[in-house]
Amino acid sequence: MNHPPLPQFVHAPILVLVTAMLMMQPLSTDLYLASLPSLATVFEVPVSTVQLTLSLFVIGFGSAQLIVGPLSDRYGRRPVLLAGLATYLIASLLCGLSPSIDMLIAARFVQALGCCTAVMIARAIVRDAYPPEYSARVIARASTWISMAPILGPVLGSVLQVSLGWRAAFAVLGLFSATLLVVCVMRLPETNEYKNPNATHLSGLLENYRRVMGSHDFWSHVLPSALSYGGIFMFISGSSFILIKVLGVPTQWFGVCFAVAVSGYMTGTLVCRRLLMTITGAQALRIGTACALAGGCFFLIATWLGLWHWSMVVLSMFITMASHGIIFPVTQAGAVAPFPKQAGTAAGLMGSIMMLCAFIVGSLVGATHNGTLYPMAVISCCIGSLNFITVRIMARRCALAATGT
Repeated sequence: MNHPPLPQFVHAPILVLVTAMLMMQPLSTDLYLASLPSLATVFEVPVSTVQLTLSLFVIGFGSAQLIVGPLSDRYGRRPVLLAGLATYLIASLLCGLSPSIDMLIAARFVQALGCCTAVMIARAIVRDAYPPEYSARVIARASTWISMAPILGPVLGSVLQVSLGWRAAFAVLGLFSATLLVVCVMRLPETNEYKNPNATHLSGLLENYRRVMGSHDFWSHVLPSALSYGGIFMFISGSSFILIKVLGVPTQWFGVCFAVAVSGYMTGTLVCRRLLMTITGAQALRIGTACALAGGCFFLIATWLGLWHWSMVVLSMFITMASHGIIFPVTQAGAVAPFPKQAGTAAGLMGSIMMLCAFIVGSLVGATHNGTLYPMAVISCCIGSLNFITVRIMARRCALAATGT
């Protein structure tokens, strides 16, 4: 299956802005990962409390998308985005100035509201600006650059933690959001050509959600996307404790280990771009979930065999991240493609489901942490297995529906 080359407008400034907006999510979580063990010490709280700075971020990120999506469908992408970036900037300042863990958790929740606005609207803009046949490849191309954030973020975060302390990470996030806000004010056009005045009315809202949630295509992309994100969020929320506290990796080297693992995501996006030039998105999705299964099984088997070494954890993370690099572009484009007039609603609902899955996984990681590798290994294997099975069941149901049997 051969596709025509991407049009030249893919290289337009709007793609640069979309990429920067999508970068906000990994930067918001990865830049301060090296500081998580330190936060537990500084504020004299248990690991489970520190994990709330991630878990509540996920809750805020997921729940806000249910509101942001319809708002952008009614009023346009630009005004909602600018309000979200301003909110993120203010929240970043509050995070950096927090005198207590309670204030930090609350500020992280508010920060998530602004972050989700940028990410959700970036997905909707892709649907607005690019034809469906190009969307997955556009997201794959953007994702290659986005992968630089989780690669460089932990390295920079480790340096900031060692040299300046945990507050420095939030200062950098504030500077990044301020820069993006200024550029969007100056350069981002409105891309929503189908503003729906009823998008935020209860009847219109329910009708849009009914249409989206009743689509088999939507669920066949959302479920693997949510499970895949849950798999990488497991590593995001637990890797610093596992590598630093359990396996004894020095804090200044944690970022390097994490960056090597996350380079798997960049590898996956590059592979995805090649795959989509010759095969369908559904076929690429099967390959991606097979990689997710391989990564989860490797982690559990290696842990059971006693191979407790940082390199083993990094390798299993690399495989899992590579699988997400293949799954993410296909599912992100496929979930919103059927809804040109409800792109914001579809993107928001998808994001909420992904964040719900991440919250559940993050909570499990915090609750089961016992100073060993076993909890994360079991969770990783279960998620990879579920994703592998889910994609094949959904594909089978789709095939049966197509034949009328």
